[in-house]
Amino acid sequence: MPWLDLVSYFFGGAFLANAVPHLVSGMMGRPFQSPFAKPPGQGFSSSTVNVFWGFSNLVVCYLLVCRVGDFALRDSVDAVALGLGVLLLAVTTARRFGRFNGGNSPDRA
Repeated sequence: MPWLDLVSYFFGGAFLANAVPHLVSGMMGRPFQSPFAKPPGQGFSSSTVNVFWGFSNLVVCYLLVCRVGDFALRDSVDAVALGLGVLLLAVTTARRFGRFNGGNSPDRA
């Protein structure tokens, strides 16, 4: 298996993890941080902007996972690469945005 496929699956997992909070917040009608807010990543964007941002992340995830190589969920190496991308982005964003949404701040963890 080419290692570039695994890198693609890793980043696909990161885009998948990023899609979830934006889509969920948007579908609930709640504002949420996005790169389009002022200041970027700190202010809130509308629920509609978050739906579009979350959907675009899903499209990129699809392209990276389903259109690169031959991803097989039953292949442990493929699944681990995807899962590590999800986990790394999830932990990073939890620590970064926790201070805005009532989670632990990096200073207290």
